[in-house]
Amino acid sequence: MTPQTQSAPPLVQMTDIEKHFGGIRAVNGVSLDLHPGEVVGVLGHNGAGKSCLMRILSGAMIPSEGTIKVNGKAATIHNPHDARDLGIETIYQTLALADHLNAPSNLFLGRELKTRFGNLDDTRMMAETVRVLKKLNPNFKNLNDPVASLSGGQRQVIAIARAIYFDVKILIMDEPTAALGPSETAMVGELIKRLRSEGIGIFLVSHDMHDVFELCDRVVVMNKGKNVGSHRIEDVTKDDVLSLIIKGELPHDWVPRSQENSNEH
Repeated sequence: MTPQTQSAPPLVQMTDIEKHFGGIRAVNGVSLDLHPGEVVGVLGHNGAGKSCLMRILSGAMIPSEGTIKVNGKAATIHNPHDARDLGIETIYQTLALADHLNAPSNLFLGRELKTRFGNLDDTRMMAETVRVLKKLNPNFKNLNDPVASLSGGQRQVIAIARAIYFDVKILIMDEPTAALGPSETAMVGELIKRLRSEGIGIFLVSHDMHDVFELCDRVVVMNKGKNVGSHRIEDVTKDDVLSLIIKGELPHDWVPRSQENSNEH
């Protein structure tokens, strides 16, 4: 991470977040942050609280307690619309695309461009879609086809295009490569690296340890509703992360890997 991103306030600061369902604490006093141009992996078993935490940030759930700051300012996020206004966009594993519509209709779904007469401006929406998709995947064709007929990777590109077109600063990606083959997974990895280089902060929710170690700067592990560890990726091994996911703690003889390496010289 560059020094300049460290001195700027975090893009997101979630502090002491709680989410209760009756007597169950799905999220239990969790704090985490995200800086510009940083990819933070959010890991944990199903039911560990990671999806719940991300849904609070995306406006799909309201926390029982805790505070959220965006760019250093207190933020109130009661619904996905509030989140979008703050530059927070979510790409779910299901992609939430309308299968029967084409790429431009999906890109502008709910935020359609209109002519000055109030009609849908299909020409401009198509031109804007071409522009943004070319940036992400120069070989993108089939813009007029219903997205149901596109490959998983192409659908993922449309979902990412929708996020960045609307000036996203913070992107939550929920299992973005879960349904993709190797070449499409690699393409989404390249897109994530490109978005990071443009200063977008990304929370990457993933079960895929290879993705996490390939793409993330830092990893946060949830276990039984708590944040049981936040570590720079160069300080941990896959076994360390698995220990946090399964037991909620690091091996008892753990030392940061970067420290191990410096001790060897």
